[in-house]
Amino acid sequence: MRQFPRRRFVIDAAALLVAAVTLSSSVLADGGARDWPASGPAPVAIDVNSVPLPSFDLRDRSHVRFGQLEYRGGLILTSPFRRFGGLSGLRLDTDGNGFLAVSDKGHWFRGRLRYNGKALAGLSDVVAAPLLDDNGRTITLRGWYDSESLARDGGVAYVGLERVHQILRFDIGEDGLRARGTVVPAPAAMKRLPRNKGIEALVAVPRGRPLGGTLIAISERGLDRDGNIVAFLIGGPTPGQFAVRRTADYDISDATALPDGSVVLLERKFSLTGGAGIRIRRIRLDQIAPDALVDGPVIFEADLGYEIDNFEGIDAHVTPEGETVLTLVSDDNFFMLQRTLLVQFTLVGP
Repeated sequence: MRQFPRRRFVIDAAALLVAAVTLSSSVLADGGARDWPASGPAPVAIDVNSVPLPSFDLRDRSHVRFGQLEYRGGLILTSPFRRFGGLSGLRLDTDGNGFLAVSDKGHWFRGRLRYNGKALAGLSDVVAAPLLDDNGRTITLRGWYDSESLARDGGVAYVGLERVHQILRFDIGEDGLRARGTVVPAPAAMKRLPRNKGIEALVAVPRGRPLGGTLIAISERGLDRDGNIVAFLIGGPTPGQFAVRRTADYDISDATALPDGSVVLLERKFSLTGGAGIRIRRIRLDQIAPDALVDGPVIFEADLGYEIDNFEGIDAHVTPEGETVLTLVSDDNFFMLQRTLLVQFTLVGP
């Protein structure tokens, strides 16, 4: 039997425990995000350093197949820019090069991914800016800093604010990172979600597919009377509420649409008795409807024996060769024992 790396396990378990405590505190969550100028500065260029992750399996570097995913490569990201980190939402351009990310402290990050063949090699042309409200002031001045989810529909970006249960719409195609966020009308039930377990995943369904034009909003752990995860269909042809079956104590941390018309859910769990883990589930888009309870197969699962951290963002793109690539990013909670990881896998099927 392969031995588990004990030192790494202790460090990671401690990091995840402290992170769980940190995330439960609204006082600590601000973390200095309010010190942008009130009117919002122009986007600033920043440096982001990267260290390669040659293997995803800490015990066997030759192991590359994990469920229905095959490891392509990854990076550990750091930056001298003190607001870099806390990445909670990620969306890539269709070619997999350009990216837009949002941190849970109310910051945008935008730039490009560099590759060495198929493997990630680094980030370039990265800029940062604060999220602005409809008056052009930083959203943190209103106490809106827990920006946990991100979706894109062409030149429009949607950002979910977990603790205040708001979704903001930004016309970044027109105004870039200086875009002002306007509040999207939300279902009344969304306002009743637990304060720190609100909307954690947003998916803008492309037009021409089932639910085209709908914004899917899924809570982290807002539970219905049967213990399943509450989610919403906002706008589109059939607005309403549905549920995602909750199993094995996993919570939702993000979601994205795949080219084949399905949705993948990124999930995570942590407990003192059960340890930590992440997984990805695949849901058919045509299952999702008002009052539906949806579920799907697990296509990937990993524990602390692998290069995992607090993964909170996922997106998909298709390469020129026709491969579907999933990109995951982790939220380091601005805590020294956690890391900002960016990893990619090819979806290879059963």
